[in-house]
Amino acid sequence: MQLSLERVTKRVGAQTWLYEQSIAPQSGAVTVLLGATQSGKTSLMRLMAGLDAPTTGNVFVNRKDVTGVPVRERNVAMVYQQFINYPSLTVAQNIASPLKLRGEPRIGERVGELAEKLHIGPFLNRYPSELSGGQQQRVALARALAKNAPLMLLDEPLVNLDYKLREELREELSHLFATGDSTVIYATTEPGEALLLGGYTAVLDAGELLQYGPTAEVFHAPKSLRVARAFSDPPMNLLTGQASSAGVQLGGGLALPLDLPAGTQGQVTVGLRASALAVGTPERTRANGVELHARITLAEIAGSDTFVHLDSPAGELVAQLTGVHRFGLGELVLLRFSLMDVYVFDARGDLALAPARRNGNGS
Repeated sequence: MQLSLERVTKRVGAQTWLYEQSIAPQSGAVTVLLGATQSGKTSLMRLMAGLDAPTTGNVFVNRKDVTGVPVRERNVAMVYQQFINYPSLTVAQNIASPLKLRGEPRIGERVGELAEKLHIGPFLNRYPSELSGGQQQRVALARALAKNAPLMLLDEPLVNLDYKLREELREELSHLFATGDSTVIYATTEPGEALLLGGYTAVLDAGELLQYGPTAEVFHAPKSLRVARAFSDPPMNLLTGQASSAGVQLGGGLALPLDLPAGTQGQVTVGLRASALAVGTPERTRANGVELHARITLAEIAGSDTFVHLDSPAGELVAQLTGVHRFGLGELVLLRFSLMDVYVFDARGDLALAPARRNGNGS
């Protein structure tokens, strides 16, 4: 199916929940709605489903205007953070319910396949009340997948699961979505989840649709500082610089020879993702790297990563290193990064002046 929303808004009383925006998710692909809590993700999904009608604008399915058509008259599968299951049915019966409505053959086999993929095979004869919250959420997810609706809406469906299981199911879901025919809309607050699911990403913030496109493109070429912030975890390092025809000058006399649009002058904001910084190690196989000395103010281990907080002449920075690393507080280290990993925004952050290119060869 082809879903499109044209110039839709949503206002409730004096509050604007969604500012005017248009989006046409790719048919048969995953579109991730990425944004912080209250960015507008759920409000937009409710318009797509027919649970709410837009205040202004129109919703089309296969070029037919369905604005105001309620969800019960649409073929939509939905999963929320708050799982919803039939309490009087077993897990197997819950999953099988949409298959029976369609008169699907081999119901038992299909139920078993989905239960195995979502790690709920041992619980098929139990009732929802006998399951943990995470298990109940997986039952709701399995039932939605069994429905095989042309439009599937998933509103942070893995948020209530433990970390390890969430990682496993993300990979399984990305495979299921890639091999299915449904148009999938998946809401999340986590940039890493958007990158893993691939497809397309729409970045929302405070009710505004900031950017929409192929996920890798939005990640590597954010159009504004707000997009870069939403698509960076941990938060992107931001430094104040001065632009000139030679590039950007940072604090401590650090010069970045960057190609900026002609006439760019004055204050700019320089962005560096934490994962782009190497600490005390030879630079990754990229030429013309930048080096600066910094002093460690904090090193914290989180899972399989180490986050190193640093004080440098250019400003405060955080580096994300894969693996467990030990550093001493106050230790002096050498930071390295590639100019290819530098982002430059105008002083207000409204316009990306560059995912930077080096002067000369533009590589």
